Amino acid sequence: MPEWQLTGEHLVQLPVASGALEFVGFVRLPGVSMLTNPQVYIIAATIALVASLETLLCVEATDKLDPLKRTTPTNRELKAQGAGNMLAGLIGGLPITQVIVRSSANINAGGRTKVSTMCHGAILLLAACFIPRFLNQIPLASLAAILLMVGYKLSNFKLYRSMFRLGHEQFIPFMATVAGILLTDLLRGIAIGMAVAIFYILRKNYKHSYHFRKEKDHQRETITLRLSEEVTFLNKASIQATLEQVPPNSHVIIDGSHSMHIDHDVLEIIHDFKAHGAPQRNIVVETLGIRDVVLN
Repeated sequence: MPEWQLTGEHLVQLPVASGALEFVGFVRLPGVSMLTNPQVYIIAATIALVASLETLLCVEATDKLDPLKRTTPTNRELKAQGAGNMLAGLIGGLPITQVIVRSSANINAGGRTKVSTMCHGAILLLAACFIPRFLNQIPLASLAAILLMVGYKLSNFKLYRSMFRLGHEQFIPFMATVAGILLTDLLRGIAIGMAVAIFYILRKNYKHSYHFRKEKDHQRETITLRLSEEVTFLNKASIQATLEQVPPNSHVIIDGSHSMHIDHDVLEIIHDFKAHGAPQRNIVVETLGIRDVVLN
């Protein structure tokens, strides 16, 4: 089966220098003339965004693998990555990100401190300098197998089962993210997952904008609406529908004393209900911690 023979396109391809001067020649200075090309900035922003998202995802996965259960400072990680990428670009290098394969390799090898990643980088540099011919004999399929195995360990059946037990509001955005990444790419997949997650956040915020309590005494029915901490324009429709369903001859208490912010549109609804809608149905309205709005 000669067609199964591995050729150059199936192997790692690193430049091989015949001497120290040729190796130094691999370092290239940046082309200053390209600074006026707007495509450069578009590509740079895209790379920065994708690299930052990939790093943050790998940081979260690495923290879960860490046997000491430490938390990585994400701001410092992104600053270091940005500085490294800018310096690498100035000498013709490629941008870098945190990669879960290297992190998991260090953890499985017993690494506990930053020395492990420094040794890892030093070994890669020395290998690329002195034994590139041996590295060029590594099949890309073997590297792909390592990535698949690491991905399976991070995304096994137990993870899907635990996410399913958290409820559909957690499981559906999670599955949308996974499906989006597999069908498109990392950036689009995360955007799809974020869009689905935002939908459920807005849906939950719409439903839980207030707490409703109804009490009845001998004279009239008392209804208490206790607004949540953040009441935005998204809650306008649900609050308005609730006020319209208040029965006549009742006592309504609208408690906003625990709210940090109430949107102006919601305040207008409460003002209109108190000034016009409630008197027509003989409803007594009492407001707590809610300022009156000034309408033109």
